[in-house]
Amino acid sequence: MANSIKRIRTVALVGQAGSGKTSLAEALLARAGAIPAAGSVERGTTVCDYTPLEKELQHSLKLAIATFPVKADGDEVRIHLLDTPGYPDFLGHALPALAAVETAAIVINAQNGAEMMTGRFMQWAQKRNLDRLIIVNKIDADNVDCEELLVRIQQTFGRECLPLNLPAAGRSKVSDCFFTPAGDADFSSVEEAHRRLIDQVVEVDEKLMERYLEKGEVTPEELHEPLERALREGHLIPVVFTSAKTGAGVQELLDVMVKLLPNPTEGNAPVYTATPAAGGEPKDLTPLPDPGKHALAHVFKIEIDPYIGRVAVFRVHQGRLTANMQLYIGEGRKPIKPGHLYMLRGKTQTEVHEAIPGDICAIAKIDEIQFDHILHDSPEDAQVHARPLELPTSVFGLAVQPKKRGDEQKVSDVLHKIAAEDPCFYIEHNAQANETVMRGLGEMHLKAVLAKMSSQYKIELDTKPPAIPFRETIGAKAEGHSRHKKQTGGAGQFGEVYLRVEPLPRGKGFEFVDAVKGGSIPNQFIPSVEKGVRSVLDSGFVAGFPIQDVRVVVYDGKSHPVDSKDVAFMSAGRKAFLDALAKARPIVLEPIVNVDIVVPEERMGDIAGELSGHRGQIKGSDSPRPGTVQISAQAPLSELEHFPARLKSLTAGHGSYSLEFSHYEAAPPQLQQKLAAAHKPQAEAE
Repeated sequence: MANSIKRIRTVALVGQAGSGKTSLAEALLARAGAIPAAGSVERGTTVCDYTPLEKELQHSLKLAIATFPVKADGDEVRIHLLDTPGYPDFLGHALPALAAVETAAIVINAQNGAEMMTGRFMQWAQKRNLDRLIIVNKIDADNVDCEELLVRIQQTFGRECLPLNLPAAGRSKVSDCFFTPAGDADFSSVEEAHRRLIDQVVEVDEKLMERYLEKGEVTPEELHEPLERALREGHLIPVVFTSAKTGAGVQELLDVMVKLLPNPTEGNAPVYTATPAAGGEPKDLTPLPDPGKHALAHVFKIEIDPYIGRVAVFRVHQGRLTANMQLYIGEGRKPIKPGHLYMLRGKTQTEVHEAIPGDICAIAKIDEIQFDHILHDSPEDAQVHARPLELPTSVFGLAVQPKKRGDEQKVSDVLHKIAAEDPCFYIEHNAQANETVMRGLGEMHLKAVLAKMSSQYKIELDTKPPAIPFRETIGAKAEGHSRHKKQTGGAGQFGEVYLRVEPLPRGKGFEFVDAVKGGSIPNQFIPSVEKGVRSVLDSGFVAGFPIQDVRVVVYDGKSHPVDSKDVAFMSAGRKAFLDALAKARPIVLEPIVNVDIVVPEERMGDIAGELSGHRGQIKGSDSPRPGTVQISAQAPLSELEHFPARLKSLTAGHGSYSLEFSHYEAAPPQLQQKLAAAHKPQAEAE
């Protein structure tokens, strides 16, 4: 069994859209003999882009898994390959792949070089302590300078990015620089590249370094352990060259996966956290890739298939899972029996009897399983969680309503299904504006959701820009007091509350502190005071927006042995909070977003003018490839409503952008006054 774990590899193909990840997955599957021939994205015949919408749009919209065997030295190695979408709008499907693998393979389009998403995936993979591999794909394309590209990769990501092979024979094949360093290359020399690799690897092992300096050579066997360590520590980031189209370097990439990439016992173990049953601070927990331990598996993908229902895809980190074993879901107390376990190759499911550490498998038709759940076989592990993924905040919104009256429930059901599949898509109801808003990472993200609803579920929606998600907070400390007293014939109501409010740093939310001494408010009524305070948070104070970044400290009060009731302290808590808010310089906050824009160079001035005219600030610019410029800026979300249309017209459709929530900051005084004035008549009517 331990030997089987060592014959597993988990690799996520990540990177900018257009780098050819799906085509590369096809080439690898075909070369390994898992499929008869490589399919084509253009013809809609690939293993990983299998939904009708992906075939129509000709790019990936979701994370796909392709598990396949590779014969190596008489053994069979099982590779779990994860193909991810590359547009920033679909990060909710791409980033979860990093929680399931030992290696992140960052794919670069040789024509375009290191683009915006290349750098971001490098950072995300590094943050999660993954081994990293850079794959330069499309080396067969026109106007490709691999030598210059390698220099730029090293300048951008560090000198530890070293080639394992080099393009040769006019980029029609590659020459190995590691296993059997012989042959010619289009630039540099194989011997030179080999020497640099060895120099880099031996640096992590002092004894080996001494031997190397004495003898001048080390064997591949001696290099295995230090190489794994160099990959784990990020001391070496191998670079390989391929063309999914011509097949150049594809066999060599398979060899690298099998011989050099870590198995589940070699990569950096993921971090889980466990909250003690008796309460207290969560503790870090490292799962062990040991099939003899109790089972821990992390659900990193949910797909709701129109025919077979909910499919939960998970990575086993510890123990082993079998088809009919008893499993618990997250904090749930009721066990399930999966019935069937599947390995996936695109939409093809192959039933298996067990899954061991390192395996990526799926369970179907169990509705209780949600994204990010832990599956385990021991009730004691109910408080174990995976380290959270740092997913971007979804700020791009559309207010939606069904075109057909009576479809409201159907629309709600479908939107919740889509939200279950995509951790960066969610639905909110804005009671103030009485609108249902779907939020995602960008225009393309929400367009794909609308297209899916139309094609798969036959639902058409009317859309309009939503109300902006303003928030409220306070600018100063203040005290509040309220006495609630009611006498109506029989038993009365009495409760008195003293509290103070103070601002918290941005993004800290809300804190309620019980600082009552001597029982002036009996313990059983403190939750009622908190309930009263919290009832104000959603409805706001100045302009009807939710209140955040506030600490409320209840420090005194009075009670009555007969007349004090929950309802009295709830009312007193609410009114005392409103009293304090009035004195605490309440302000309206507006959402500020990071905007990344890629445009033709000659349009930079127009775009800069457009942004500054809408209170935007340019933070920096870069040239990802000749003729284009990438502008990084920040702007208030409320000012960007018409930006997509303006960008399209200014760049004749050649510009692209992505939004990412940054922070909240105080809105300008005139905007605050306008929002407060608009809220006043509504508040008076209520």
